[in-house]
Amino acid sequence: MRAFYSAHKSKFISDTNEQILGELAQANHFSLDINQKNAWIEEIDILKDEMKDIEDFTIFIEFTIPRMGKRADAIIVISNLIFVIEFKVGSNSFDNYAIEQVEDYALDLKNFHEGSHNLTIIPILIATKSKKSKFIQLEMPIGQVFKPLLICKEDLSTVLKLICSNVDQQKFDAIQWSKRGYRPTPTIIEAARSLYAKHNVADITRSDSGAANLTSTQKEVESIIEFSRVNLQKSIVFITGVPGAGKTLAGLNIATSRFDLEKSNHATFLSGNGPLVEVLKEALIRDEHSRKGVTKSMAQNKVRGFIQNIHKFRDEYASNFNIPSDHIVIFDEAQRAWNKSQTSNFMQRKRGILNFEMSEPEFLISVMDRREDWCTIICLIGGGQEINTGEAGLSEWIDALNNHFKDWHVFASKNIVQQEYDLNNNSKAAIASGRVKTLDNLHLNVSLRSFRAETVSRYVSQVLDGERNRANQELGKFIGNYPIYITRELGIAKKWIREKARGSERYGILASSGANRLKPEGINVKVEIDPVNWFLNDKFDVRSSYYLEDAATEFHVQGLELDWAIVCWDANLRRNNNQWNYYDFKGTKWQSVNDRFRQIYLKNSYRVLLTRARQGQIIYIPKGDTLDGTRIPEFYDETFQYLLDCGLVEIIS
Repeated sequence: MRAFYSAHKSKFISDTNEQILGELAQANHFSLDINQKNAWIEEIDILKDEMKDIEDFTIFIEFTIPRMGKRADAIIVISNLIFVIEFKVGSNSFDNYAIEQVEDYALDLKNFHEGSHNLTIIPILIATKSKKSKFIQLEMPIGQVFKPLLICKEDLSTVLKLICSNVDQQKFDAIQWSKRGYRPTPTIIEAARSLYAKHNVADITRSDSGAANLTSTQKEVESIIEFSRVNLQKSIVFITGVPGAGKTLAGLNIATSRFDLEKSNHATFLSGNGPLVEVLKEALIRDEHSRKGVTKSMAQNKVRGFIQNIHKFRDEYASNFNIPSDHIVIFDEAQRAWNKSQTSNFMQRKRGILNFEMSEPEFLISVMDRREDWCTIICLIGGGQEINTGEAGLSEWIDALNNHFKDWHVFASKNIVQQEYDLNNNSKAAIASGRVKTLDNLHLNVSLRSFRAETVSRYVSQVLDGERNRANQELGKFIGNYPIYITRELGIAKKWIREKARGSERYGILASSGANRLKPEGINVKVEIDPVNWFLNDKFDVRSSYYLEDAATEFHVQGLELDWAIVCWDANLRRNNNQWNYYDFKGTKWQSVNDRFRQIYLKNSYRVLLTRARQGQIIYIPKGDTLDGTRIPEFYDETFQYLLDCGLVEIIS
C-alpha cells in the first residue's frame, strides 16, 4: 500500500472528514496518538477547503517514502504535475529542517520512483500558522524538481492554479503512477536505520534485475546457516563484490533479521572499521531515541549487542577460552583483518599477551571453533580495499582454514580468484583442489552506491590500472547521469558541489591520508575529524562535512558514502613517464615507496576515495608552486593531463 488514503477529486470532496480520518487510522500500523490525530484533522480541513476549486486532481495522503522510512503528508497529482505537500501544523515559521525534508521527499521520488523520473515535481511546505507566503519562484530548475515553495495555507489553491497555468500538462493515470516500481538505494546509514527499525530489506532497496543478486545472495547465506544448524556443522561464507555492491547491506540485513539476544541463532555484526562502527552505532542510537523516546543510554545498551568493533570481540576472547554465545557472526570488511605479524606485535605491545602467534583471521575462526555444536562465520570481502600495513586480505583467511580448520565447510564465489583479491599461490591451490565450494550467488557484481551510474567503480579501476582508452569508453556510458569533473582550483570545486547538492544530500572533502602537501591549499589531513559529527551532523554544524573545512581520509570513509564529493589529489600518487609513481612525505621531502604492498595500499586509498560519491564528484588537483620544492607543478601536471586523457573535463569557472 503506497498511501494510507488515495482518491480522485470527486471521492475526496464527497468523503466526510471522519471517513478519511478512519481510513488513515486503519492503515496506520502504530498506535495513533492525539497529536497525530489532530494534525490529520487540520490537514484534511485545509486540503478540503483549498482543493474544492481545483478542476481535477488525485490526492494521496501519507504517501510512503521507503528509502527514508517516512511518509509525505500529501501528494497531489494534477495532470502530469506532482505536488509534494508537507504540513507543519501549529508552526508560523518555515524551519530549515522542514524545507530540507519536503525537498528530500521530492528528490526521492525523482530519483527512485519509476513513474516520476520524467515528471515535474513541486515540493510545497505549509506552515499552518503563517500569515504570509515566502516569495514564490516559478523558474524550472535542472532535473524538473522545483525549489521548495514556502506558503501559508490560504495560498495553496492560488499557487496550484498559478503553476498549472505556466507549465505544459498532459493527463495520465495517477493511480497507476502510484503503483509504479520504487527502487531506492539507501546510504548504509539509512539502510541501517531502516533495517534496525525492522523494515524489510526489499522495502528499502532497488528491485531491478541489475541489483537482484543482493536478494539471491542473502537467500544463499540463509540456506548455509540452516545447513550448519541442522547438520551441526561449522561453516564460513565469503561474500565478495564490487565497491558499493551491498556487502555491508547484506550483512546488516542478516544481523537485523536475527537480532534477538535471547535466542541461540542471534547474529552479531562485527567490523574492524572503527569509524563505520561509531557512525552506525550513533545513527541507530539517535534514531531509537527519536522514534521510541527511550533514553540514549538505554538505546546505547541495545545497539551495543547488535554491532561491535571486531577488535573488542578479539580482545574479549584473547585471554580466556570462553565459548562465544553467538552461533552467527558477520565480519564486515574481513579483508582488512590483520596478518600474523601485525596481530602478534599488537597483542604483545598493547595487550601484554606474550607468544601470541596467530593472524587475526586464524584467531577469530578459532574462537568460533570453540563451539561444540554449530556456527557460521560470514565474511564480507571487498576487492582492492586493503589500505593499511598489516591488512591480511582474503589469502590469510583461506590459509588459516586450509592449515588449521580442515573440518570447516568453506563457501565463496568463483570471483575470488580475480586479480583484485590478490590471492597467494597457496590460496589459489586450495581453491583449485575443491577445498572451497564456489557459488555464483555469493558475489555482488552491481554497485548500489551510485544509483545514477553502476559502472563508476569499473571506471575508477581502469583509471588506476592505467587503461586510459577503456576508461574513456566507460566514462561515456554514465557521464550523463553521474557527473564527474576535474579542476585546478579548490574554490571552484566547492562552488560546484554546493550548487549540485540539494535538500539534505551530503557532500564533503576527501583526501588521501598521505596527502601531506595539500596543507598549503588549506587541506590538512593531519587534523583528526570525528566521523560521527562529520557524517551525521547537519549543515549548521561546523564539524559536519557540509562546511567543507575538514577532509576525511580513506580510513574515515571506507564503508560509508557521500552524495557528492570533492576528491583532492596530492603528489603521493602521481603519473611520471606514463606510469604511476608512489611517494610518502617524510620530514621535508617526498620519498619513493618501493615496497609492493605499500604501493597497493596507496593506490587502494585513491580507489576508496574515488568510489564514495553516490551522485557525482569533482577531482581537485593543485597547480603546485615553483617556489616550493615539495609542490612543484611537475608533481601534479602529468597526473592532471592523464585524467583529462581518461575523459574528464576541466571546470575553470
